[in-house]
Amino acid sequence: MTDLNPLLTASYHYELPSELIATHPIHPRDHARLLVYNRTDKSITHTRFDALESFLPENCGIIFNDTKVIKARVYGKKESGGAIELLINRPHDAHAINVYIKGRVKEGTLLNFDEGLSGRVIKLHDDGSRDVNFYLHDSLIRFEELLPILEKVGHIPLPPYLGREDNSEDEREYQSVFAHYEGAVAAPTASLHFTDELFDAVCSRHPHAFVTLHVGSGTFKPVEAEIITDHPMHSEYFDISTTAKELIDSDISLLSVGTTSTRTIEYHVRTHETHGEANLFLHPNNPPKRINHLLTNFHLPQSTLLMLVASFVGLEETHRIYREAIDEKYRFFSYGDAMLIL
Repeated sequence: MTDLNPLLTASYHYELPSELIATHPIHPRDHARLLVYNRTDKSITHTRFDALESFLPENCGIIFNDTKVIKARVYGKKESGGAIELLINRPHDAHAINVYIKGRVKEGTLLNFDEGLSGRVIKLHDDGSRDVNFYLHDSLIRFEELLPILEKVGHIPLPPYLGREDNSEDEREYQSVFAHYEGAVAAPTASLHFTDELFDAVCSRHPHAFVTLHVGSGTFKPVEAEIITDHPMHSEYFDISTTAKELIDSDISLLSVGTTSTRTIEYHVRTHETHGEANLFLHPNNPPKRINHLLTNFHLPQSTLLMLVASFVGLEETHRIYREAIDEKYRFFSYGDAMLIL
């Protein structure tokens, strides 16, 4: 594969048999498979996630993302009676919430949901998203007031490629055991493999800290530009705790759990900001500066997440690893198996 160009989107394509897409979680969580890739000798080891601790370097700090997935998908009707499906993306401010709507709407369209919740479209964006103000019994509400209502009327926003409706199992399984701050519309999926016991065991042996990155629906957006650097990278709200900043600023080697933690840390390293909007795009021509090791899942072809993996191991090795994972019948995507890059 010597003709691969890391700047061409087409170079990140691979063929995945549809039966390898994990449509349901595995039980228990830490019985997922784990592919361990060592960059020093380019070796690949096949193991199980509950053996993670035995592969971690001894003096290694760990950063987790403690975002919590909200019930971001809601179904309702326009005033005219037409059905709509709305997916919360992210708040612009306390009242203007950026969303995606299935169904034709225009500025001023009124949307009605259950439990006295309604919304009014206030802006249409060129990227297909809409800004909406939400109301409870006709009173304008803030984003934090919307969250408990979504808990009653909303649905877990499963990724579209799962091809199914959410169920009560997803309420538990599409959430990490250390999820804390509400705001994500997609789970930081590498985190889903930790049970309480494994999380406690790993944390008892390694310095660790949390960052918060509220994963937006842009994480699923495929790169459509021919040249990857022409892709308009989505931005997501982040916050770095004092403990995490101390760990990042130290000289200890760092493992980031997930692409979301990685982007947060690497954005901070470049900007020195500890909260705000992060829109960092990591790829082979913009590799990580601080993170030494990465724990992640297997990602969609031509996605920014696959490009992030290639920023750690290079494009050709990414293809070799993924070919072996496919040959070994690993489970892919959000509910799938994991990979540890050392």
